[in-house]
Amino acid sequence: QVQLVESGGGSVQAGGSLRLSCAASGYTFSSLSMGWFRQAPGKEREGVAGIDPQGVNARYAESVKGRFTISKDNAKNTLYLQMNSLKPEDTAMYYCAAGEARWWLLLQRDAYNYWGRGTQVTVSS
Repeated sequence: QVQLVESGGGSVQAGGSLRLSCAASGYTFSSLSMGWFRQAPGKEREGVAGIDPQGVNARYAESVKGRFTISKDNAKNTLYLQMNSLKPEDTAMYYCAAGEARWWLLLQRDAYNYWGRGTQVTVSS
């Protein structure tokens, strides 16, 4: 049974940093693409960053390019999202996902089969 458990969320002031982690179990970690998505109140869930199974190729939403970095440690079965220069508009519940997403679909919600329960990120101005 695939399980994804996010951690690392919290409250931070604008300009600050957070690192999210997603611990995965129940499957061969290096076999699936993974992504980070976020959902703010009243908005749809959107793709933030995605990475291929080997952890080599990544894609980012335009709104986070240059500020967020996704990485994948296949030895630790853990996905990360380093978030720098945080803005109030980054406030949302952040979810990790895993699936057989091709590179051009890494930011597409429907390309993922498995989801964690989320971790809250709140950025104050």
